[in-house]
Amino acid sequence: MTNSKPQTPNPKPKVAFFDFACCEGCQLTVIDALQTHLDLLDAVEIVQFREAMTEKGEDYQIAFIEGSCTRPSDELRLEKIRAQADIVVALGACAHLGGINALKNLHPLEDVRRWVYGDKAEWYETYEARPISAVIEVDAFIPGCPIDREEFVKVVKALLLGKKPPIPDYPLCVECKLKENVCLYHIGKVCMGPVVRAGCGAICPTNGNGCEGCRGLIPNPNENAMKDVLAEAGLTVEDILARFTMFNAYQMQGRE
Repeated sequence: MTNSKPQTPNPKPKVAFFDFACCEGCQLTVIDALQTHLDLLDAVEIVQFREAMTEKGEDYQIAFIEGSCTRPSDELRLEKIRAQADIVVALGACAHLGGINALKNLHPLEDVRRWVYGDKAEWYETYEARPISAVIEVDAFIPGCPIDREEFVKVVKALLLGKKPPIPDYPLCVECKLKENVCLYHIGKVCMGPVVRAGCGAICPTNGNGCEGCRGLIPNPNENAMKDVLAEAGLTVEDILARFTMFNAYQMQGRE
């Protein structure tokens, strides 16, 4: 007879959530998702999540970060998180792209400081907004403003299995065609569909609103095709620049 030691169960991966310059809407979506996917709570141990718990643990393997980097002190905090975590995930448009926060980059910084803080402008540190990937290495991202709750679940499950998160890299127009939506350009509206990332189920165009690109541009977008679409509608890129820069101002500046 051989002696066998009892098997020790593998410890649950420890997960932490962090927020920088953001509205925390993506973290609220996470809380919403966890209410109907209790299996995720059984698979991980959340050690830090200011939006949902008071406890704060610094021992974590996976870090989800919402929000953009907007001040020098943010860099030190991001570097500390990166040094601790085995996996860092950019959570939502602000962390992934710079998001709406990067609109400040289109104006002189001193003007922005004065508009926001008035005569207390010098009290607060700030600089151009940027995605967290401009400061630290990011292993995965979940796009959107806010993120899609089901996509969050899929990404977490993929990470726990050691797989690449299933984030689409094809344009939104694909989803519109699958849904048999009438192209918004055919009814006098404007949409970023030809050059932005799918994965949201084309929720805005399906409800009659043009996409503003909260999931970011696809890799190697076909700019000429987009210009052709605009030309058929009697428009130019300059005519709809506000849509390009709503969530992608950092990228439109040629930063990535």
